[in-house]
Amino acid sequence: MKSNTEKNMGKRPLDGVLVLEFCQYLSGPSAGLRLADLGARVIKIENPGKGDLCRILPIKNQWVGDDSLLFHTINRNKESFTANLKSPEELAEIKNLVGKADVLIHNFRPGVMDKLGLGYETVKEINPKLIFAEISGYGSKGPWAKKPGQDLLLQAMSGLMYSSGNQKDAPTPFGLAIGDMLCGAQMVQGILAALVSRNKTGKGAKLELSLLESLLDFQFELLTTYFASGKRPLRSAVNNAHPLLGAPYGIYATSDSHLAIAMIPLADLNAAIGGEKLEDFDQSQVFSHRDEIKSILAEHFKQKSTDHWLGKLRENGLWAMDVKNWKELKQERGYQEMQLEQEVRLPDGKSILTNRCPIRIDGKRMLSEKPAPELGADTEKIKAAFNLFEIQS
Repeated sequence: MKSNTEKNMGKRPLDGVLVLEFCQYLSGPSAGLRLADLGARVIKIENPGKGDLCRILPIKNQWVGDDSLLFHTINRNKESFTANLKSPEELAEIKNLVGKADVLIHNFRPGVMDKLGLGYETVKEINPKLIFAEISGYGSKGPWAKKPGQDLLLQAMSGLMYSSGNQKDAPTPFGLAIGDMLCGAQMVQGILAALVSRNKTGKGAKLELSLLESLLDFQFELLTTYFASGKRPLRSAVNNAHPLLGAPYGIYATSDSHLAIAMIPLADLNAAIGGEKLEDFDQSQVFSHRDEIKSILAEHFKQKSTDHWLGKLRENGLWAMDVKNWKELKQERGYQEMQLEQEVRLPDGKSILTNRCPIRIDGKRMLSEKPAPELGADTEKIKAAFNLFEIQS
Protein backbone atom coordinates (compact mmCIF):
# COMPACT_ATOMS: atom_id res chain seq x y z
CA MET A 1 0.00 0.00 0.00
CA LYS A 2 2.88 2.36 0.76
CA SER A 3 5.83 2.75 -1.55
CA ASN A 4 9.42 2.94 -0.32
CA THR A 5 9.58 6.37 -1.94
CA GLU A 6 6.85 7.58 0.38
CA LYS A 7 8.32 5.86 3.42
CA ASN A 8 11.67 7.50 2.75
CA MET A 9 10.57 10.62 0.91
CA GLY A 10 13.97 12.22 1.18
CA LYS A 11 14.52 15.65 2.62
CA ARG A 12 11.61 16.96 4.62
CA PRO A 13 10.96 20.63 5.49
CA LEU A 14 12.37 20.37 9.02
CA ASP A 15 15.31 18.07 8.32
CA GLY A 16 18.24 19.29 10.44
CA VAL A 17 16.01 20.95 13.06
CA LEU A 18 16.65 19.64 16.59
CA VAL A 19 13.71 19.72 19.01
CA LEU A 20 13.94 18.97 22.73
CA GLU A 21 10.59 17.83 24.11
CA PHE A 22 10.04 18.25 27.86
CA CYS A 23 6.44 17.09 27.66
CA GLN A 24 3.96 14.50 28.80
CA TYR A 25 0.39 13.39 28.13
CA LEU A 26 -1.07 14.87 24.92
CA SER A 27 -0.74 18.60 24.12
CA GLY A 28 3.04 18.95 23.98
CA PRO A 29 3.76 15.44 22.63
CA SER A 30 1.22 15.94 19.83
CA ALA A 31 3.18 19.03 18.76
CA GLY A 32 6.41 17.05 18.90
CA LEU A 33 4.80 14.33 16.79
CA ARG A 34 3.90 16.74 14.00
CA LEU A 35 7.36 18.34 14.07
CA ALA A 36 8.85 14.85 13.74
CA ASP A 37 6.50 14.07 10.85
CA LEU A 38 7.81 17.21 9.15
CA GLY A 39 11.39 16.00 9.51
CA ALA A 40 12.65 17.40 12.81
CA ARG A 41 14.76 15.28 15.14
CA VAL A 42 12.68 15.18 18.31
CA ILE A 43 14.33 14.06 21.55
CA LYS A 44 12.07 13.46 24.54
CA ILE A 45 13.79 14.44 27.77
CA GLU A 46 12.32 12.07 30.36
CA ASN A 47 12.68 11.38 34.05
CA PRO A 48 14.52 8.09 34.72
CA GLY A 49 12.24 5.33 35.93
CA LYS A 50 8.94 7.02 35.03
CA GLY A 51 9.28 9.10 31.89
CA ASP A 52 6.27 10.68 30.21
CA LEU A 53 3.32 9.75 32.44
CA CYS A 54 1.33 8.95 29.32
CA ARG A 55 3.42 5.77 29.14
CA ILE A 56 1.31 4.34 31.96
CA LEU A 57 -2.03 5.95 31.08
CA PRO A 58 -4.42 3.06 30.32
CA ILE A 59 -6.87 3.42 27.45
CA LYS A 60 -9.24 0.47 27.95
CA ASN A 61 -6.26 -1.62 29.08
CA GLN A 62 -4.49 -1.40 25.71
CA TRP A 63 -0.73 -1.75 26.03
CA VAL A 64 2.24 -2.13 23.72
CA GLY A 65 4.98 -3.75 25.78
CA ASP A 66 5.37 -1.70 28.96
CA ASP A 67 3.78 1.44 27.50
CA SER A 68 0.22 2.48 26.74
CA LEU A 69 -1.10 2.39 23.19
CA LEU A 70 -1.87 6.11 23.51
CA PHE A 71 1.80 6.81 24.21
CA HIS A 72 2.72 5.03 20.99
CA THR A 73 0.18 6.94 18.91
CA ILE A 74 1.69 10.35 19.73
CA ASN A 75 5.35 9.56 20.28
CA ARG A 76 6.36 7.60 17.20
CA ASN A 77 9.49 8.71 15.37
CA LYS A 78 11.08 10.29 18.48
CA GLU A 79 14.08 9.46 20.66
CA SER A 80 14.16 9.15 24.46
CA PHE A 81 16.90 10.67 26.63
CA THR A 82 16.64 10.17 30.38
CA ALA A 83 18.09 12.69 32.81
CA ASN A 84 17.60 13.51 36.46
CA LEU A 85 17.27 17.26 36.20
CA LYS A 86 17.91 17.62 39.93
CA SER A 87 21.41 16.25 39.41
CA PRO A 88 23.90 19.07 38.66
CA GLU A 89 25.92 16.80 36.39
CA GLU A 90 22.96 15.60 34.35
CA LEU A 91 21.43 19.09 34.23
CA ALA A 92 24.73 20.33 32.82
CA GLU A 93 24.50 17.68 30.08
CA ILE A 94 21.00 18.88 29.24
CA LYS A 95 22.17 22.49 29.08
CA ASN A 96 24.89 21.39 26.70
CA LEU A 97 22.20 19.81 24.55
CA VAL A 98 20.08 22.98 24.78
CA GLY A 99 23.03 24.89 23.33
CA LYS A 100 22.80 22.74 20.20
CA ALA A 101 19.00 22.72 19.84
CA ASP A 102 16.74 24.77 17.60
CA VAL A 103 13.50 24.35 19.54
CA LEU A 104 12.58 23.49 23.13
CA ILE A 105 8.97 22.65 23.99
CA HIS A 106 7.39 21.90 27.37
CA ASN A 107 3.97 21.61 28.96
CA PHE A 108 4.98 21.52 32.62
CA ARG A 109 3.08 23.58 35.18
CA PRO A 110 4.06 27.27 35.31
CA GLY A 111 7.32 27.75 37.17
CA VAL A 112 8.55 24.16 36.93
CA MET A 113 11.14 24.81 34.20
CA ASP A 114 12.50 27.77 36.16
CA LYS A 115 12.86 25.62 39.28
CA LEU A 116 14.72 23.03 37.23
CA GLY A 117 17.14 25.67 35.97
CA LEU A 118 15.78 25.60 32.43
CA GLY A 119 13.51 28.64 32.35
CA TYR A 120 13.51 30.88 29.29
CA GLU A 121 15.88 33.54 30.65
CA THR A 122 18.43 30.83 31.50
CA VAL A 123 18.29 28.92 28.23
CA LYS A 124 18.29 32.15 26.20
CA GLU A 125 21.70 32.92 27.64
CA ILE A 126 22.91 29.46 26.59
CA ASN A 127 21.38 29.65 23.11
CA PRO A 128 20.05 33.04 21.89
CA LYS A 129 18.70 31.42 18.71
CA LEU A 130 16.56 28.93 20.62
CA ILE A 131 12.80 28.90 20.07
CA PHE A 132 11.27 28.21 23.49
CA ALA A 133 7.61 27.14 23.37
CA GLU A 134 5.47 26.38 26.40
CA ILE A 135 1.91 25.19 26.96
CA SER A 136 0.00 25.86 30.17
CA GLY A 137 -3.61 25.48 31.20
CA TYR A 138 -4.47 29.14 31.78
CA GLY A 139 -1.27 31.09 31.15
CA SER A 140 1.84 31.39 33.26
CA LYS A 141 0.66 34.34 35.37
CA GLY A 142 -2.53 35.62 36.95
CA PRO A 143 -5.12 34.24 39.38
CA TRP A 144 -5.77 31.09 37.33
CA ALA A 145 -2.16 30.10 36.69
CA LYS A 146 -2.16 27.30 39.28
CA LYS A 147 -5.46 25.74 38.24
CA PRO A 148 -5.07 22.16 36.94
CA GLY A 149 -4.59 22.28 33.19
CA GLN A 150 -6.56 19.15 32.28
CA ASP A 151 -8.60 19.04 29.08
CA LEU A 152 -12.03 18.17 30.50
CA LEU A 153 -11.68 20.86 33.15
CA LEU A 154 -10.76 23.40 30.48
CA GLN A 155 -13.76 22.39 28.37
CA ALA A 156 -15.90 23.06 31.43
CA MET A 157 -14.20 26.41 32.10
CA SER A 158 -14.34 27.67 28.51
CA GLY A 159 -18.08 27.28 27.84
CA LEU A 160 -17.48 24.75 25.04
CA MET A 161 -19.87 22.25 26.62
CA TYR A 162 -22.85 24.42 25.67
CA SER A 163 -22.36 23.92 21.94
CA SER A 164 -22.97 20.13 21.81
CA GLY A 165 -26.14 18.28 22.75
CA ASN A 166 -29.68 19.64 22.72
CA GLN A 167 -30.95 22.70 24.57
CA LYS A 168 -32.16 20.89 27.69
CA ASP A 169 -29.26 18.47 27.83
CA ALA A 170 -26.64 18.76 30.52
CA PRO A 171 -23.37 20.44 29.47
CA THR A 172 -21.86 18.02 26.97
CA PRO A 173 -18.09 17.40 26.60
CA PHE A 174 -16.66 17.33 23.12
CA GLY A 175 -15.77 13.64 23.37
CA LEU A 176 -12.08 14.13 22.58
CA ALA A 177 -9.25 15.98 24.31
CA ILE A 178 -9.88 18.81 21.88
CA GLY A 179 -8.08 21.49 23.92
CA ASP A 180 -4.89 19.44 24.02
CA MET A 181 -5.05 18.73 20.30
CA LEU A 182 -5.79 22.30 19.26
CA CYS A 183 -3.10 23.74 21.51
CA GLY A 184 -0.54 21.25 20.20
CA ALA A 185 -1.40 22.19 16.61
CA GLN A 186 -1.16 25.90 17.42
CA MET A 187 2.21 25.33 19.05
CA VAL A 188 3.45 23.86 15.77
CA GLN A 189 2.11 26.89 13.90
CA GLY A 190 3.91 29.24 16.26
CA ILE A 191 7.17 27.29 16.03
CA LEU A 192 7.10 27.30 12.23
CA ALA A 193 6.49 31.06 12.24
CA ALA A 194 9.36 31.56 14.71
CA LEU A 195 11.69 29.44 12.57
CA VAL A 196 10.88 31.61 9.55
CA SER A 197 11.48 34.75 11.61
CA ARG A 198 14.76 33.40 12.97
CA ASN A 199 15.92 32.69 9.43
CA LYS A 200 15.47 36.41 8.74
CA THR A 201 16.69 37.92 12.00
CA GLY A 202 18.92 35.29 13.59
CA LYS A 203 16.98 35.66 16.86
CA GLY A 204 15.07 33.05 18.81
CA ALA A 205 11.72 33.60 20.50
CA LYS A 206 9.55 32.63 23.44
CA LEU A 207 6.12 31.24 22.54
CA GLU A 208 3.37 30.98 25.14
CA LEU A 209 0.17 29.02 24.60
CA SER A 210 -2.61 27.88 26.89
CA LEU A 211 -5.42 25.36 26.61
CA LEU A 212 -7.93 28.03 27.61
CA GLU A 213 -6.89 30.41 24.85
CA SER A 214 -6.95 27.60 22.31
CA LEU A 215 -10.46 26.56 23.31
CA LEU A 216 -11.71 30.15 23.24
CA ASP A 217 -10.16 30.65 19.81
CA PHE A 218 -11.94 27.46 18.71
CA GLN A 219 -15.26 29.12 19.62
CA PHE A 220 -14.68 32.37 17.75
CA GLU A 221 -18.04 32.18 15.92
CA LEU A 222 -20.04 31.70 19.09
CA LEU A 223 -18.06 34.20 21.13
CA THR A 224 -18.23 36.94 18.51
CA THR A 225 -22.01 36.48 18.39
CA TYR A 226 -22.13 36.67 22.18
CA PHE A 227 -19.95 39.81 22.26
CA ALA A 228 -22.30 41.50 19.79
CA SER A 229 -25.59 40.51 21.42
CA GLY A 230 -24.77 39.80 25.05
CA LYS A 231 -26.74 36.57 24.74
CA ARG A 232 -25.39 33.05 24.60
CA PRO A 233 -26.48 31.27 21.39
CA LEU A 234 -28.96 28.55 22.33
CA ARG A 235 -28.71 24.98 21.20
CA SER A 236 -31.67 23.58 19.28
CA ALA A 237 -34.23 21.84 21.47
CA VAL A 238 -34.04 18.89 19.07
CA ASN A 239 -31.42 17.60 16.61
CA ASN A 240 -28.82 20.23 17.53
CA ALA A 241 -25.62 20.32 15.48
CA HIS A 242 -24.57 24.00 15.60
CA PRO A 243 -26.23 26.62 17.82
CA LEU A 244 -25.73 29.40 15.24
CA LEU A 245 -27.40 27.59 12.34
CA GLY A 246 -31.10 27.28 11.64
CA ALA A 247 -33.16 24.38 10.38
CA PRO A 248 -32.67 21.88 8.86
CA TYR A 249 -29.00 21.65 10.01
CA GLY A 250 -28.65 18.54 12.18
CA ILE A 251 -28.55 14.76 12.55
CA TYR A 252 -31.78 12.81 11.99
CA ALA A 253 -32.72 9.20 12.71
CA THR A 254 -34.04 7.25 9.74
CA SER A 255 -35.77 3.87 9.72
CA ASP A 256 -32.41 2.08 9.78
CA SER A 257 -29.64 4.52 10.80
CA HIS A 258 -28.92 8.26 10.80
CA LEU A 259 -28.65 11.07 8.27
CA ALA A 260 -26.70 14.34 8.44
CA ILE A 261 -28.39 17.34 6.81
CA ALA A 262 -26.33 20.47 6.13
CA MET A 263 -27.41 23.91 4.90
CA ILE A 264 -30.33 23.32 2.50
CA PRO A 265 -33.02 25.87 1.55
CA LEU A 266 -36.34 24.69 2.97
CA ALA A 267 -38.16 24.84 -0.34
CA ASP A 268 -35.52 22.69 -2.03
CA LEU A 269 -35.54 20.21 0.83
CA ASN A 270 -39.32 19.98 0.82
CA ALA A 271 -39.39 19.36 -2.93
CA ALA A 272 -36.83 16.58 -2.62
CA ILE A 273 -38.36 14.67 0.29
CA GLY A 274 -42.05 15.47 -0.12
CA GLY A 275 -42.52 16.92 3.34
CA GLU A 276 -45.89 18.59 2.97
CA LYS A 277 -45.91 20.01 6.49
CA LEU A 278 -42.87 22.14 5.63
CA GLU A 279 -44.98 24.14 3.20
CA ASP A 280 -46.20 26.23 6.13
CA PHE A 281 -42.69 27.66 6.62
CA ASP A 282 -40.47 29.86 4.49
CA GLN A 283 -36.73 30.50 4.56
CA SER A 284 -37.07 33.52 6.83
CA GLN A 285 -38.30 31.22 9.62
CA VAL A 286 -35.48 28.68 9.70
CA PHE A 287 -34.14 30.15 12.94
CA SER A 288 -37.24 31.61 14.60
CA HIS A 289 -39.07 28.29 14.08
CA ARG A 290 -35.99 26.08 14.13
CA ASP A 291 -37.21 23.52 16.64
CA GLU A 292 -40.67 23.15 15.10
CA ILE A 293 -39.20 22.58 11.63
CA LYS A 294 -36.65 20.12 12.94
CA SER A 295 -39.31 18.18 14.84
CA ILE A 296 -41.35 17.81 11.65
CA LEU A 297 -38.29 16.62 9.75
CA ALA A 298 -37.37 14.19 12.53
CA GLU A 299 -40.75 12.45 12.24
CA HIS A 300 -40.62 12.48 8.44
CA PHE A 301 -37.15 10.97 8.11
CA LYS A 302 -38.06 8.05 10.40
CA GLN A 303 -40.44 6.71 7.74
CA LYS A 304 -37.78 5.60 5.22
CA SER A 305 -34.20 4.30 5.11
CA THR A 306 -31.06 6.38 4.95
CA ASP A 307 -30.33 5.15 1.42
CA HIS A 308 -33.81 6.20 0.31
CA TRP A 309 -33.37 9.74 1.60
CA LEU A 310 -29.80 10.06 0.31
CA GLY A 311 -30.99 9.11 -3.14
CA LYS A 312 -33.71 11.76 -3.10
CA LEU A 313 -31.39 14.46 -1.76
CA ARG A 314 -28.44 13.71 -4.03
CA GLU A 315 -30.67 13.62 -7.11
CA ASN A 316 -31.31 17.28 -6.36
CA GLY A 317 -27.71 18.17 -5.52
CA LEU A 318 -28.49 18.78 -1.84
CA TRP A 319 -25.95 18.44 0.98
CA ALA A 320 -26.49 15.30 3.02
CA MET A 321 -24.47 12.33 4.27
CA ASP A 322 -25.09 9.04 5.99
CA VAL A 323 -23.58 8.83 9.47
CA LYS A 324 -20.84 6.21 9.27
CA ASN A 325 -19.07 4.26 11.96
CA TRP A 326 -15.35 3.55 11.55
CA LYS A 327 -15.89 0.04 10.18
CA GLU A 328 -18.13 1.42 7.44
CA LEU A 329 -15.72 4.27 6.73
CA LYS A 330 -12.76 1.91 6.26
CA GLN A 331 -14.71 -0.07 3.67
CA GLU A 332 -15.25 2.98 1.45
CA ARG A 333 -13.11 3.19 -1.69
CA GLY A 334 -12.47 6.89 -1.12
CA TYR A 335 -11.01 6.19 2.31
CA GLN A 336 -8.84 3.39 0.98
CA GLU A 337 -7.48 5.46 -1.91
CA MET A 338 -6.45 8.28 0.44
CA GLN A 339 -4.15 5.84 2.30
CA LEU A 340 -4.82 7.41 5.68
CA GLU A 341 -3.19 4.69 7.77
CA GLN A 342 0.36 3.59 8.41
CA GLU A 343 2.09 0.77 10.21
CA VAL A 344 4.56 1.42 12.99
CA ARG A 345 7.08 -1.41 13.42
CA LEU A 346 7.83 -2.47 16.99
CA PRO A 347 11.15 -3.89 18.23
CA ASP A 348 9.62 -7.36 18.66
CA GLY A 349 8.73 -7.50 14.97
CA LYS A 350 5.04 -6.79 15.52
CA SER A 351 3.35 -3.61 14.34
CA ILE A 352 0.54 -1.26 15.26
CA LEU A 353 -1.73 0.52 12.81
CA THR A 354 -2.24 4.23 13.31
CA ASN A 355 -3.00 7.43 11.41
CA ARG A 356 -0.42 8.98 9.13
CA CYS A 357 0.50 12.65 9.04
CA PRO A 358 -2.37 14.38 7.16
CA ILE A 359 -0.02 16.69 5.24
CA ARG A 360 1.24 15.86 1.76
CA ILE A 361 4.16 17.71 0.19
CA ASP A 362 4.63 17.63 -3.56
CA GLY A 363 2.13 14.82 -3.67
CA LYS A 364 4.04 12.61 -1.21
CA ARG A 365 2.72 11.34 2.07
CA MET A 366 5.00 11.63 5.09
CA LEU A 367 5.18 8.17 6.61
CA SER A 368 7.46 6.65 9.20
CA GLU A 369 7.68 3.13 10.59
CA LYS A 370 9.80 4.19 13.57
CA PRO A 371 8.01 3.41 16.85
CA ALA A 372 7.83 5.43 20.03
CA PRO A 373 11.07 5.01 21.98
CA GLU A 374 11.53 2.83 25.01
CA LEU A 375 12.37 4.91 28.06
CA GLY A 376 15.98 6.09 27.84
CA ALA A 377 16.69 3.96 24.77
CA ASP A 378 18.70 6.69 23.04
CA THR A 379 20.49 8.30 25.98
CA GLU A 380 23.99 6.99 25.36
CA LYS A 381 23.76 7.42 21.61
CA ILE A 382 22.71 11.06 22.02
CA LYS A 383 25.44 11.75 24.57
CA ALA A 384 28.03 10.47 22.11
CA ALA A 385 26.55 12.22 19.08
CA PHE A 386 26.42 15.63 20.77
CA ASN A 387 29.54 15.37 22.93
CA LEU A 388 27.47 15.94 26.05
CA PHE A 389 30.33 14.82 28.21
CA GLU A 390 31.97 18.17 27.41
CA ILE A 391 30.11 20.00 30.17
CA GLN A 392 29.43 23.67 29.67
CA SER A 393 30.71 26.01 32.35
